[in-house]
Amino acid sequence: MESYGYGHLTIGDGAEGSIKRSEPRDSLFLKATLRFGHEAAARDLRVRNLSESGMMADLDRIVPEGTRLTVDIRGIGEVQGRVAWCESGRMGIRFDTTVDPQLARKPVGGGGQTPSFAKPAI
Repeated sequence: MESYGYGHLTIGDGAEGSIKRSEPRDSLFLKATLRFGHEAAARDLRVRNLSESGMMADLDRIVPEGTRLTVDIRGIGEVQGRVAWCESGRMGIRFDTTVDPQLARKPVGGGGQTPSFAKPAI
């Protein structure tokens, strides 16, 4: 089977159409914001899964591979990257630097001003 590498993603051309990733991904639904290139306005984005080197998100348009972007993820902050792939409704983002995906799962709130629905259950 011949395979093509893209960073840590290897796509085989065998009958099984295998996709192998060398990193674990965290499946989740998380809101983030996204800016393409040097756009000033950010748009909301729903993250479907997150790993150290990238993420998959819902997107309502097709964007060319390689398009530069900045994504702001809760608990992680702004991360630079590029579009790794894009098809109707979804896109893959490859980060320029690695992140700790567990930071996005940390509970928010806990302070006296935080509403009870945003505090972690005890």
